Amino acid sequence: MNIEGFELRRVAMPLVSPFRTSFGTQTARDILLVKVVTDAATGWGECVTLLDPVYSPEYTEGAVDAMKRWLIPALASAQVRDANAVGEALKKFKGHRMAKAALEMAVLDAELRTEGRSFARELGSVRDRVPCGVSVGIMESIPQLLDAVGGYLDAGYVRIKLKIEPGWDVEPVRQVRERFGDDVQLQVDANTAYTLRDARHLAKLDAFDLLLIEQPLEEEDVLGHADLAKIVQTPICLDESITSAQTAAAAIRLGATSVINIKPGRVGGYLEARRIHDLAVAHGIPVWCGGMVESGIGRAANVALASLPGFTLPGDVSASDRFYATDITAPFVMRDGHLDVPQGPGLGLEPIPEVLDELTTSIEWVAL
Repeated sequence: MNIEGFELRRVAMPLVSPFRTSFGTQTARDILLVKVVTDAATGWGECVTLLDPVYSPEYTEGAVDAMKRWLIPALASAQVRDANAVGEALKKFKGHRMAKAALEMAVLDAELRTEGRSFARELGSVRDRVPCGVSVGIMESIPQLLDAVGGYLDAGYVRIKLKIEPGWDVEPVRQVRERFGDDVQLQVDANTAYTLRDARHLAKLDAFDLLLIEQPLEEEDVLGHADLAKIVQTPICLDESITSAQTAAAAIRLGATSVINIKPGRVGGYLEARRIHDLAVAHGIPVWCGGMVESGIGRAANVALASLPGFTLPGDVSASDRFYATDITAPFVMRDGHLDVPQGPGLGLEPIPEVLDELTTSIEWVAL
């Protein structure tokens, strides 16, 4: 498979409602899509960077610059012909994992389309559908939150994740638990909003039988998470702190995490995500697939990843209409609280040309 070049396409996708976390509020997604063109097939990738470096050090304009200036030329110099060679060709460049992941994803999609194999089969899928969880942002009021959670439960979501921050934590969780009962699978996500000084306060969440507390402390504070795990009873789950199989192994060894959220973009791609999955399974650590408000392109790959055997907790693999009134692919529709795993070659779907064109704000071609 000879790569001819990459198309870098920006698409603007408005959200059905604002999505607020501890690091900001999103009302739309400016998504960077990567299309690789080869002599055998085309493939699609999605870069999960945000516009600003508030979730991670990466941001979309920086990802575009890194791809054009260093990453794509390195793929050309190495004459990369398959996805497994992408990581090796790019490893000399520090960081830029989300940009690397998007390029690897596109090459892997093209490779698998050429060979007639699906993303799910390539990664090691063991199921043909996956349970759906939903991430619920910080609201203006608790009644608004309760209405939102009730709507998601009525729609069939099997797990609720509440975004939290100082001042919006114990009481919202208490009222959700009291309103909807102990049978609801409930977890919280702090996105690094707390410090170890808040440990006793976070321990108040133990009363609500949560599945986990996700990334309560800063991403560099792995030792702090290990200390926090000795104070709170609720399992600690790391997100931002896990950037590779190596960092996952260190966190497990230190006792800083008993659950791992795997986001392929954050760790450098789906092949590294699979390595983290295998590591976690070997240590008896449950994993789940996190989301970055992806379009149908990224969602397809995440659903495939979530069908691996170690993904024993529902992830953020919600239906398309959780975030978008119109997706750029055929929408993912939830049935009985689950999404079907695409089985076609590669990602198993492609963008709808007329929808993609309508939402596109810029296109740039980078030849090899």
